[in-house]
Amino acid sequence: MIYGVGLIGFLAGFVLGQMILMVLLRDRKKEELLENKALQRKYGTLNWLIALLTMASALYIYTHWVE
Repeated sequence: MIYGVGLIGFLAGFVLGQMILMVLLRDRKKEELLENKALQRKYGTLNWLIALLTMASALYIYTHWVE
C-alpha cells in the first residue's frame, strides 16, 4: 500500500509542478523556452523537486497518521 501512496503522491506532485510552471512561464515565448538551456534546467529541476516533496509529504502523512 505504501508504494501506491508514494506513486500517487509523486504523480500528484508532478501535475502540481506542471501547473505551477504553466503560471510561471506564461509570459515566455515558445522559442525562448526551447532555446534557453538555463531556463530548462531551472524550471525542470523545480518541477522534479515539487514532485519529490509532494511524494515525501504523502508518505509522511500515510505513515504517521493513517497507519
